[in-house]
Amino acid sequence: MIVLRSMRHALALLLLASAAWAQPASPSPAGKWVSNLKFFDSDNYDRLELTLSGTKLSGKLGDDAINGTFENGRIEATVKPDPEGTIQLHGRIVGDRIEGTATIVEEKLDLKWEAHREPAKSAAPQTHTFEPTQFHHYFSAAIEPALHINPGDTVKTWSVDAGGTDPKGVRRTSGGNPLTGPFYIEGAVPGDTLVVHFNRIRLNRDSAISSPLIVNGALNPGYVADREKVKGYNADWKIDRAAGFASLAKPTETMKNYRVPLAPMLGCVGVAPGGGNQYRSGSLGGYGGNMDYNQLREGVTVYLPVNVPGALLFVGDGHALQGAGELTGNALETSMDIEFTVSLEPGGSPPAPRMENADFLMASGIAGSIDEAFRNATTNLVRWLEKKYGLNAAEVSSVLGTSMVYDVAEVVDPSDHVVAKVPKSVLAGLKPAK
Repeated sequence: MIVLRSMRHALALLLLASAAWAQPASPSPAGKWVSNLKFFDSDNYDRLELTLSGTKLSGKLGDDAINGTFENGRIEATVKPDPEGTIQLHGRIVGDRIEGTATIVEEKLDLKWEAHREPAKSAAPQTHTFEPTQFHHYFSAAIEPALHINPGDTVKTWSVDAGGTDPKGVRRTSGGNPLTGPFYIEGAVPGDTLVVHFNRIRLNRDSAISSPLIVNGALNPGYVADREKVKGYNADWKIDRAAGFASLAKPTETMKNYRVPLAPMLGCVGVAPGGGNQYRSGSLGGYGGNMDYNQLREGVTVYLPVNVPGALLFVGDGHALQGAGELTGNALETSMDIEFTVSLEPGGSPPAPRMENADFLMASGIAGSIDEAFRNATTNLVRWLEKKYGLNAAEVSSVLGTSMVYDVAEVVDPSDHVVAKVPKSVLAGLKPAK
């Protein structure tokens, strides 16, 4: 009987051990996450990095230290974003997600806390050939991504013209600057800077459309009142890609020898705005959009603020050529082959688009008037140089007071666009800040 009881006891222990062995261990919270402290429909995204030593949990939420414990699959932690503020986090790991709540202690404010692991980076940059079948008329986070890409990846694609016509002359969608995309950049978090380098912006057909008259808003009212109507004028253009020139398709006698050198560019480059906002593809703002800047050409690098997870990059509105301001309301509108490579800079989100080419650093100012856009552009460039080179207010004033150049990019859309730029040649003697 004693032997039997001993065997039963051993068997019970074996079964308990087997059950314990079969019980899956809680996933470790260690690693990199994207966190969202959500107050009703208001999102507050940030990077979350956690380390685990025994049951002790530590790390950072954004730039703020996080300390707590991890036991039985549950996270209990505290963040102090400032000496007088405390956020308590309570969550559990469900697969590759954290689900829980947060409390801002001093304000007695309860939030929903959720996070997902940052996706693993691909071993090597990939090149994607994307054939668009659907085109969009809004910059919006509500639009399903057309393609997910990683930082370092390259995309080869194309866009229809502003009227919705493709490279073969087939109408594919309604007009109004239809957009290709959006492209979801893995790991992009609000507050980051999306870097888009345009490797190729190339014409893919031999025709362009435009408009015959300068818009009224760019002229004195007296001239507009006196301007005589011109009947039968054709503002369509033919493109000679081999020779590198454009000329009117059906010129008047006076204009029969008029031709202009091609300078392909993109009118629209932008990301989804934050706060649940969406804007028509003809609009522009801090998110980029229909900027219509004639230096947005092959070889340019564009810096855009990330407002939503994945950034959601849109491109379109190809121009064979455009003068400053897009005075007639349309440039030489045509379809375009586009190739770009993306990267991410954590944090440092610019207040408005910035650009860089071989010769200039360029900062956008976008507003409801030229004078406000002028001030915004100047301030954008000042802040960029202060951070990039560690300049103080007096030093940056000396630099820009002797070298500033302004371009009027756009005056006919819902907002005006002024670009402040500084030649790289004058910056050669400055040492970039660490």
